[in-house]
Amino acid sequence: MDEHLMVIDDHYTGAVSQESAPQRRTITGGTITKISVGPMDNNAYLIVCSETGQSLLIDAANDATRLSQLIDENAPTLALIVTTHQHADHWQALEDIAGGTASPTAAHSLDAEPLPVAPDRLLADGDTVEVGELTFDVIHLSGHTPGSIALALTDSKSGVTHLFTGDSLFPGGVGKTSDPEKFTSLLNDVSTKLFDEYGDDTVVYPGHGKDTTLGAERPHLDEWRQRGW
Repeated sequence: MDEHLMVIDDHYTGAVSQESAPQRRTITGGTITKISVGPMDNNAYLIVCSETGQSLLIDAANDATRLSQLIDENAPTLALIVTTHQHADHWQALEDIAGGTASPTAAHSLDAEPLPVAPDRLLADGDTVEVGELTFDVIHLSGHTPGSIALALTDSKSGVTHLFTGDSLFPGGVGKTSDPEKFTSLLNDVSTKLFDEYGDDTVVYPGHGKDTTLGAERPHLDEWRQRGW
């Protein structure tokens, strides 16, 4: 084994840090690799279609050198880079990764303007993103930012949905909002578009920190609304 290759942990727990190896989960027709990058411990996700080698990077957040190595060694073809929202900690490496791979980029139209690379594709609620044989549903969640999105990938055999939520949903609550109106908007969107649509076994992959499931968070929705954050 080449000692210079990036080590990837195939014992997936969802708990990664800058000091730890990326973790890889195998699903029907592909793999999900989670890596923590940058001073804010941002999560970036590389999803690879095993049939075609077509790959998707969700949030080129930081540490372009480390992300580039992950992509070079594990993504035969980087077909698309999706940015979940406009906050700068989620796109510090976007220009380098997009330029180095010649991969197209995508984001919601309401969050496109601040990005360092103009998106090749503007995403909207209800769109789908095809990456090889894998299909991701685009879900617009307004509140953390105007154009925050989540991506939902449902396993074709198990039926389990893998939900990449950016900073809109975490273990213990929704993402940070700047006023009560935006909080209500975000919680309403998360409630109706995520919790009402997907089952308890849905895995939530947030923009920072550990994973969770909708089942673990569902009992706390009323508590979140009452506390206002």
